[in-house]
Amino acid sequence: MSTTEDVQFEELLEYIERELDFESGFYNEAYLKRRITARMRRTDIDSFGAYQRLLTEDGEECAALLDSLSINVTGFFRNPDAWENLRPVLRELTAEGSARAWSAPCADGREPYSMAMLARDDPEIDARHLSILGTDINEEILTAARRGEYETSTTTDIESELAPVDEYTDYVDRDGDHFVVKNRIKRMVEFERHDLIRGPAKHDYDLICCRNLLIYIDADYKVPIFETIRNSLRTGGYLMIGMTETLPTECRDAFEPVDKRHRIYRTVE
Repeated sequence: MSTTEDVQFEELLEYIERELDFESGFYNEAYLKRRITARMRRTDIDSFGAYQRLLTEDGEECAALLDSLSINVTGFFRNPDAWENLRPVLRELTAEGSARAWSAPCADGREPYSMAMLARDDPEIDARHLSILGTDINEEILTAARRGEYETSTTTDIESELAPVDEYTDYVDRDGDHFVVKNRIKRMVEFERHDLIRGPAKHDYDLICCRNLLIYIDADYKVPIFETIRNSLRTGGYLMIGMTETLPTECRDAFEPVDKRHRIYRTVE
């Protein structure tokens, strides 16, 4: 039997879908509830019904909620071991000629910029042959990604994040706790809005990084995401997912493991 809280939560999700154009049905309920209640605590509201009333009156809170619901947890070289094991993939792809990589979702840009830095930093990767696309559903965070400016804070140590490259000052300018990606790295990356869940497939990519999205997605929608990814890769193209993620059973025949421990796969015919 549904409680008043359950009913209010469902009504709130319906409101968010209808009025804020956010497709909550793709995400698992625990993730949604965690993000929404975090916003409620910030606004000193203790019921889903009262929070929905606030959303009808406060456009700034609507924007803040959408930003919170967008999956934007990221970092330079997140899980450094995985990046080390991506080096041979990038060496192989750029040795063959032009290579196209896609970071989806890219959040604030640190993942695609990490790939560009890795390519510049490794003498066996031909960075001239690598082009990188970063996409996200959140237009505001894409604007931040294009700026390429980051701050060290109590929860983010940018200098430590950049440790996997030998001399991060070759790629990032620093002023105290403020870091700005250099233009030589920015020029390797383009950003555009794309919804990986509802949007169309792209074509003939050599590498797709889709890391740490799937842990938030409801099980019913993981297969369509992987179908979009598979259709966006050329035959023999590579996929890298998050260290705690797995391929859906229905999609495993489409990919063969290259480095199972670090979640790197190659498409098969």
